Amino acid sequence: MIGFILADLRRLWLGGAVVVLLVALATALGVAVTLQERSLRLGSARAADKFDLVVGAAGSETQLILSSVFLQAAPLPLVDGAVLTRLAADPRVAWAAPVGFGDSFSGYPIVGTTTSLVGNTTTGFTEGRIFALEGEAVLGAAVNLSMGAEIKPMHGTTETGGHTHTEIAYTVVGRLQPTGTPWDRAILVPIQAVWHVHGLGQNHGHDHGEEEGVDHADAHGGGHQEADHAQAQAQVKVQVQVQAHGDGGHHEEGDTHSEGEAGHDHAAARTGTQQGQDEAPVSDVSSGHAEADHHGGIDADAPIVETFGEDLPGLPAILVKPKTIADAYRLRQEYRSGNTLGVFPGEVLTGLYATLGDAKTVLSAVAAGSQGLVAAALMLVTVIHIGQRRRQIGALRAFGAPRSSVFAIVWLELFFLVALGVGIGFLLGLGAAHIGAQLFTARSGVILPVGFTGEDLRLAVFLLSFAAVLAAIPALLAYRQSPAAALRA
Repeated sequence: MIGFILADLRRLWLGGAVVVLLVALATALGVAVTLQERSLRLGSARAADKFDLVVGAAGSETQLILSSVFLQAAPLPLVDGAVLTRLAADPRVAWAAPVGFGDSFSGYPIVGTTTSLVGNTTTGFTEGRIFALEGEAVLGAAVNLSMGAEIKPMHGTTETGGHTHTEIAYTVVGRLQPTGTPWDRAILVPIQAVWHVHGLGQNHGHDHGEEEGVDHADAHGGGHQEADHAQAQAQVKVQVQVQAHGDGGHHEEGDTHSEGEAGHDHAAARTGTQQGQDEAPVSDVSSGHAEADHHGGIDADAPIVETFGEDLPGLPAILVKPKTIADAYRLRQEYRSGNTLGVFPGEVLTGLYATLGDAKTVLSAVAAGSQGLVAAALMLVTVIHIGQRRRQIGALRAFGAPRSSVFAIVWLELFFLVALGVGIGFLLGLGAAHIGAQLFTARSGVILPVGFTGEDLRLAVFLLSFAAVLAAIPALLAYRQSPAAALRA
């Protein structure tokens, strides 16, 4: 019987190949959707596992987690630097580390942080050591740079039209072991260096004047001095007086007109700055800061200082490790009021998973619909095929083949083709999920674990059971045919 079936399949190889291909593609779609969705859940959960609590300024919880944990560049409101000082001194906190970002190099984000975060979230170094000076940098495992390389930070990215701080350079002194998170693609530098590069923090003004320091503080959300406020009001008064004089008639002297325009421009700039102070400062990698307002400098040989006072610059986010679960919930509640926002990454991911679940439901419904159409097409093809083989079936019966043998031949042929298609479909779905995971990892740094589980085994059993039932329908048609009627056809 087996020899007869194999001979029949060789004779009808083209039709059999079409059946296998249809089944394989329909199966691969459903398998790829399931594997990709599951791997995204697992990969993102592992990436956020090291971070128990994130504190930032009031705003979007999702964007806070995506930016601080997954390093997806986006504008964030800045939380008051005094919050970091309070968290670092809080007895409920094991460690609290700031993160500052906005710069990049060769497509890799540059993240300012502290040695405590590096030491508590990584397993060590494959080569080199942690940064100890302001001009030193540590590479994530996936950063394609060598030890001793020079890094010139770019504000923003090439795609957003960022500009490079050509006068500033970090030196690579270490490379971390792989973590399977977006931090593998990050360049880590001391947070004080990030502040100084952008003209913030204490003693940042390497050869910078006091007036420039004030401008930097204004541009990045620092507080105005009362003298500056009074000067701004005086400039506005001058502007109004000059404007009124200009509207009342001709100026007697061109110098007066020029002075009025200059006063108007200066007052407008100062007034705009004062108005911006009423809004939350924002960390924006694509912000349009003028280079003169953005540039600072670093002392590459200065030792890093990680004891923070009360006058720290604003921060995009603070990563916090509470000592206990109870402490974590108390801290989260405490920092979810006023201008701060405390977030558990797991909570945000749960919401994202719900969205993914909805998308998976839709894609699974599409896959099920395609599989149903394939099943209907196979039924039609096999019924037509049985009709065309009536004389062959009649000859088998005339030569003494029992009905059960005819049933088994037809059933085995179709079941073999469908089962082969299901097997190939699983392999195609696994391959597609691996390709999608690699593309996602290359862009985000999150490693997605793609693989089969018991759930996939149950799916395979279900599909094979359905194939067995499907193959039985044309086999029953062949079983019921009489030899005489088949030979007369």
